[in-house]
Amino acid sequence: MLPEYFEFFAPVKIVSGKKAVENLPYELDQLQAKRPFIVTDKGIEQAGLIDIIRKAMDAGEMEIGAVFDGTPPDSSIAVVNEAAKIYKDNNCDSIVAVGGGSVIDTAKGINIVITEGVDDISKLMGAEVLKKPMKPFIVIPTTAGTGSEVTLVAMISNPEEDVKMPFTSYRLFPNAAIIDPRMTMTMPPKITAATGMDALTHAIEAYYCNQKNPFSDAYAITAIKMISQYLARAVKNGKDEEARYVMANAATIAGIAFSNSMVGAIHSLGHATGGVAHVPHGVAMSIFLPVGLEYNIPKSGKYIGELLLYFAGPEEYAKTREDQRPYRLIELINKLREELHELSGLPLTLKEAGVKEDQFEEIAEHTLNDGALMFNPRDLNKEEALELVKKAYYGK
Repeated sequence: MLPEYFEFFAPVKIVSGKKAVENLPYELDQLQAKRPFIVTDKGIEQAGLIDIIRKAMDAGEMEIGAVFDGTPPDSSIAVVNEAAKIYKDNNCDSIVAVGGGSVIDTAKGINIVITEGVDDISKLMGAEVLKKPMKPFIVIPTTAGTGSEVTLVAMISNPEEDVKMPFTSYRLFPNAAIIDPRMTMTMPPKITAATGMDALTHAIEAYYCNQKNPFSDAYAITAIKMISQYLARAVKNGKDEEARYVMANAATIAGIAFSNSMVGAIHSLGHATGGVAHVPHGVAMSIFLPVGLEYNIPKSGKYIGELLLYFAGPEEYAKTREDQRPYRLIELINKLREELHELSGLPLTLKEAGVKEDQFEEIAEHTLNDGALMFNPRDLNKEEALELVKKAYYGK
């Protein structure tokens, strides 16, 4: 059944292929950009991935204005403000983000500071606060999970408050996303597993959260099929180019899905846990996915049950009773999580991820203040949030 009203917007140009990075100079030229500011992190630089960018830029006879590799695992206000100053000092005119979610969010933050002409990004937190067209912006993801290359959201941490600050605007969409499997080949197994589970959570929440619509459903279903077949394979063998390529595209497809339908309680719990206990986002998503699904069955069991078809195939779907399909889906997701745990050491519980019991209350409180919660089909109060945190901690 169609919702009474919905919107769908997917403005990012996708450039996907085994040598897609070679198109970077052309894409910048089309945006009338001459001196791009490369935003990345030290791990990506050390892995030699920026060398691929430099070679592509040299072949295209285009100059890099500056490279900033100081992005931490959790982007922060201070880092964004510092990088924006480097952008200005080097007379850059565009931004190319090469990295995972933190790098991409940092790049979005830099674009906000430069475009809006402020000295501190925290002044512009919120939804649709931005008023000016952004600088040309291209993203080259090096993880297959966040989908940030096609979203209108940036999450920037405020370490002093132990929170992640949301910035949401249609102006934050990148102009193009370049999907090249070479850029994900160096990901270690654990990060491959965590980012893949992040992408799976995006697609699953997109399918049952409040703003779901036929267009976002199509993207979510496609991503779930791809991830269920290729994630474990990519974790087993990081040099499997086909698996890397499929997962890179699946993460982008899932990003388009949730950017339009939004996400819910699973992401709220994950954002809160990241802010309070500094658990990596993909790890948190993997831990909270089965917990959040079970919580939402009373309201969205029909949709959650439908996902069994796309996750496990028609035979598994047909032999499972309709009222048991949501629970069977959770069983199979837990089976995948256990396989990833064996392959990579991906934590199965918040306890394994380093969360402390004295952090439960704060995580529950931050969960209720997270914007994603408004799109969850079932309301959540503090006691319920606390119970979900405990389940995720003890694995029961």
